Amino acid sequence: MSLWNSLWMALGLALACEGLLPLVAPARWKAVFARMLAFSDGQIRFFGLVSLLAGASALLVGWLI
Repeated sequence: MSLWNSLWMALGLALACEGLLPLVAPARWKAVFARMLAFSDGQIRFFGLVSLLAGASALLVGWLI
């Protein structure tokens, strides 16, 4: 499997996971985003950094194995 193939598969998996909550529980999804509007920019950046580091770590572990 090539690197590009793996990246496309990872992107597809991420999009499928992202679409699962709006499909299954749209009201809950709206409530989550309504609460996110109350977060400060710093809090949102922190969650973005944590997500970025978790994703990069998962990619690194997958690449090393």
